[in-house]
Amino acid sequence: MDLGLEGRVAIVTGASRGLGRAAAVALAAEGAHVLGVARTTGDLASLAASDPQRIAVAACDMRDTAQVAALPAQAIERFGRVDVVVNNAGIAPAASFAEQDWQVWNEVLAVNVTAPAVLAQAAGRHFIAQRSGKVINIASTSGVRGKPSLVAYSTSKGALVRFTEALSGEWARHGIQVNTIAPGAFDTVAQAAVTGSPEVLEKRVRKIPARRMGEVGEFGPLVAFLASPLAEFITGATYVIDGGEVAKL
Repeated sequence: MDLGLEGRVAIVTGASRGLGRAAAVALAAEGAHVLGVARTTGDLASLAASDPQRIAVAACDMRDTAQVAALPAQAIERFGRVDVVVNNAGIAPAASFAEQDWQVWNEVLAVNVTAPAVLAQAAGRHFIAQRSGKVINIASTSGVRGKPSLVAYSTSKGALVRFTEALSGEWARHGIQVNTIAPGAFDTVAQAAVTGSPEVLEKRVRKIPARRMGEVGEFGPLVAFLASPLAEFITGATYVIDGGEVAKL
């Protein structure tokens, strides 16, 4: 299926590995140009090398709102326009809430909530002017069902879902769609503590009706679809992709 992404330009944060990299690769494969963003460009080198004609990279500290707000201008300078934002970057430090460090709490909210909002606003000014645009926020099943020991992370991802719903209603009249993807357990570096132990992995997949973790190649196509002109009547939605785990809770 031709998704109609040829010539479109996307910004993908947290693109150096895992689901962010999968999103960037899927968008480029469908013909989009991509500005892949991570804290250091060294982590992005292999992504850029995979498709140098379509993928450029940029370093950005998501805690720095000025750096985040400048990303759309970088995409326009490199590719001439901006059409899609994929807010994927996030951090998930585990902690007992009774011992929660408030500096860490504030950092989680800065990276997981404020940075996506800042980037959406900066890109949204261009989207409003051109009467089109896509914001795809990557939340988590932890934002749909809160998880113990991940209170800060769950709070931030739940906020991202509500942000999506509110912003979608405000921007639909401008031809802009805002949606959320809420991934469950995927086989990425972030899940190394699970996948590295057969016992832990077996216990984890017993909670998933599909009885396996997701593969990163199963994530990118959903991002590409939501970024495409085929999804222009879809806005304010949250797509859970988790092998049925949330549905059975």
